[in-house]
Formats: sequence, structure tokens, C-alpha cells
Amino acid sequence: MRIAIVGASGAVGQEFLRVLDERNFPIDDLVLFGSQRSAGRTYNFKGRDYEVKLLQHNDDFKGIDIAFVSAGGGTSLEFAETITKHGAVMIDNSSAFRMEQDVPLVVPEVNAADALVRPRGIIANPNCTTIQMVVALKAIEGLSHIRRVRVATYQAASGAGAAAMDELMDQARQVLDGEEVTVSKFPYQLAFNVIPQIDVFTDNGYTKEEMKMFNETRKIMHSDIKVSATCVRVPALRAHSEAIWVETERPISVDEAREAFAKAEGLVLEDCPAEKKYPMPLFVAGKDPVYVGRIRKDLTDDCGLSFWLVGDQIKKGAALNAVQIAEYLIAQGL
Repeated sequence: MRIAIVGASGAVGQEFLRVLDERNFPIDDLVLFGSQRSAGRTYNFKGRDYEVKLLQHNDDFKGIDIAFVSAGGGTSLEFAETITKHGAVMIDNSSAFRMEQDVPLVVPEVNAADALVRPRGIIANPNCTTIQMVVALKAIEGLSHIRRVRVATYQAASGAGAAAMDELMDQARQVLDGEEVTVSKFPYQLAFNVIPQIDVFTDNGYTKEEMKMFNETRKIMHSDIKVSATCVRVPALRAHSEAIWVETERPISVDEAREAFAKAEGLVLEDCPAEKKYPMPLFVAGKDPVYVGRIRKDLTDDCGLSFWLVGDQIKKGAALNAVQIAEYLIAQGL
């Protein structure tokens, strides 16, 4: 099994290396690719050093079985044909192909089989907030069809990359030391603040991030489900949180929901308010599953249910989900 990682020096690229190691992914050969800036860097994987090659339009992907790509939408669009032309399966972490009809958008716990039909040799990894939400929605959908979802996200700095995480740390120190705060990766200072904007605004007043949650959820779940989202950047370092309200066709009790969540693949139930047990990003960072708690009936809707989710954006929201897709493909014989 020959594996490539495109964007190996980025936050997600580095997480790919950790996840592949943790899961003892079957690799006979590993090839790392990067931009002009990162080419030549060396990373150690399982005791062996690998040098990052410059990503170019050539035959470097000949013989590659699976390419994990996390280098931005522009790079994915430009190099997709180069990556796939010799038969490599491209698992793309950008938004470039997510809504293309002939590219499957996959969360293995929800729609793994979609990955088997990939006419362009590309499988899209969904947006981080969508991934963790649909893992939980799948459990509820099994009880009763979900008509509507309203969600408010609390997204960590990690969603904007490694440099954004560094900026949050720097800003916190600058504020505490009484220094001028450096703002580069975000529209405003994030330290000791929240920013109700992730990505750019569209004509309907929603941001692209919010529209991703609407469109991607419907595609992944093959459903007419409607999603209304407000996405907010918060000064957590790593792991995204979501407050979710669902409306189902029939009323679902809290006990039914808890049981469904407890049995669901990829979910951990952490719901004991009397003991102050509920998921928090401080404790979920670095973990594989999505954690769910604060499960309760919606006071305004007999068919409504409310709950709270936390998942590591770099792990399940990016690298881990892509690796799980690859594991499924290998189990199915590619």
C-alpha cells in the first residue's frame, strides 16, 4: 500500500501522520508533498525520515494507491487530475469538490458505501462542523426522520490552521502583558472574545461555513433535512462544540435519544448533569470520537430535542475521517 500526503507540513497534514501511526495503517511506502515553502523539510514516521517533495505536474503519483490531500481548494482543483490520472484515490479535505454531483461526500459512520462510487477517483471529506454533527444526527434519524436542525457552533482556533492556534496563544499573552494585540488570521482579536463570522458572507446573510452545514448535511444523509446554522469562532485552542436543536417527525424521549447515542458508532455519551458531566473542548482535544451530552426536550416543540456536541476538529473533523474512509476502501478491496 503506497500512500501520499499532500500538504504534509500543515496542521492537518501533520495530524495525518499521527493518525496513521496511531491506527497502525497498512503502509508499505509513504510519499510526502508540499509547496515550494515546505519542500525539503523532513518528518519522521515510524522511525524513518521522509523528505517533503515539491508538488508538481508530473508522474510522481504513479503507483500511489491513496492520496490524502489537505493543501487548500485551489491546490486540489489544480492538481486533481495529476493526482488521480494513474489510478490513485484522492481523499480531499478541501471544499473544492464537496458539492460536485460525481464526487461522493463521506462520513464513514453515516454513508460509507458512497465512497465506492467515485467516477473521478475523488472522495471529498466534509466540513469539520458537518462531520461531527451528522455522526450524531444519524443516531436520531434511525429513530425518526429529522425535519429541521438549528445549530450554533463554537469553533476553536484550530479550524483556521496551525498559524491561527499560534496567534490565539500570542494574543492571550499580549493581552495579559498589556501589549498591542497582533491580528492576522481572524477579522478581529480572538483572545477573550468571540467572532460571529467564519468564512465570508453570502448574499442571503449566512456565511459560507453556515451554508456548508446546510448543503453538506443533505448530501451526506441523502435527506431533505433543513439546517439553519450560526457559526462562531471562540477562543478555544482545539476541538469544536455545537449546540443543536432537532425537530423530528414524531416525538423522541430523552431516554430514547440517550440509548441511540450510546449505541451509535463514533459517539461517546457523556450526559450526567447532576454530576456536572458533559463534553468540553478542554477534555475532548486529541480524542477520536464525537462526544454528546446535555440531552433534553425542546421546551418549545413536542417533536424537538436539544443536545450538545464536542469533537476534535483536526482529528474527526479532518484527518481521522479521511483515514477512516481509506480504511473502509481497503476493507472493501479499494
